[in-house]
Amino acid sequence: MPIAGIYGPDDFANRPQGQVTASPRAAPARTGAALPTPSLAWTPEVARATAPLYERVKHVIPPIEWPLMAPTILAINELKRARGAVILAHNYQSPEIFHCVADIGGDSLQLAVEATKVKAGIIVQCGVHFMAETSKLLNPDKMVLIPDARAGCSLAASITGADVRLLRERFPGVPVVAYVNTSAEVKAEVDICCTSSNAVQVVESLGARSVIFLPDRYLATYVASKTDVRIIAWKGACEVHERFKGEELRAFREADPSVQIIAHPECPPDVLAEADFTGSTAHMINWVRERRPRRLVMITECSMADNVRAELPDVEMLRPCNLCPHMKRITLANILDSLLTLREEVTIDPALAERARRSVERMINLKN
Repeated sequence: MPIAGIYGPDDFANRPQGQVTASPRAAPARTGAALPTPSLAWTPEVARATAPLYERVKHVIPPIEWPLMAPTILAINELKRARGAVILAHNYQSPEIFHCVADIGGDSLQLAVEATKVKAGIIVQCGVHFMAETSKLLNPDKMVLIPDARAGCSLAASITGADVRLLRERFPGVPVVAYVNTSAEVKAEVDICCTSSNAVQVVESLGARSVIFLPDRYLATYVASKTDVRIIAWKGACEVHERFKGEELRAFREADPSVQIIAHPECPPDVLAEADFTGSTAHMINWVRERRPRRLVMITECSMADNVRAELPDVEMLRPCNLCPHMKRITLANILDSLLTLREEVTIDPALAERARRSVERMINLKN
């Protein structure tokens, strides 16, 4: 079914001005919490200790670069054990983070579900700020750290809680679904959250003829094509996925008709029309594991292709490369600093968190 309408900030004359999104909040480091910086020298001992980790990434990290990374990787892994911490990493994190220091990796839904099972007292979220907020919502009594609180998201920045209230006024009684790529402020105003893995399932679970789906206009368009529910969308977009063009994909097919193309549903419709498969990052990874294509174009953030190739080196990746500048704010250096100093700690107003938590828990309970 076609999108019923797409709305944005300019469509509301009474929208509060000068309000883009809630600024990421990070608490100051706790007094007396810092530990001394470990030695980061490349030594034979470091080489031996990290050799099994290099085996995981040797197809995507050149040998000449490993001595620059390995001491920090070893220090992080030792520190997280000393701190009793667990590291969660999104599929868009670079291989040295995803394969070498993360305890749990996955897409937004996987990380949200796994965050509910974490026993450790400290969670280090290697992803963008809304992911760290989600972990905090689900673990209010745990310390949640994000190595760089400036790691934002163009989707989360596209809408505010006030915008959701204005949409509800315009469409009274219509349930609101928020993509998990939103701030806690927005999650507090909606009925249920979703990810790209379960968006269609979430929309249909509401049993409504119409649903407000925000903030990604392209994911909304994809969901509308898979359901008879009338979708009212918001004008947000992922700055990584919206840059892909269908003509790029056609050029790859013309060069090699046997190439396989898979794409994320945050991409524009002309891109998805050229894809052999469309799905979330987790669904894309599973598709590659099952199909083992000889040559593959993966239309999503570049680092995920590196992470898949590290696991499946026989799959040749042909990449029209778009990096997420926000994901790339997370580095080995600031992960180490986060564990040393317990910065940056994510905080959410308890009253806001209680309301936001409900929409995330409804999504997780629906999955289970």
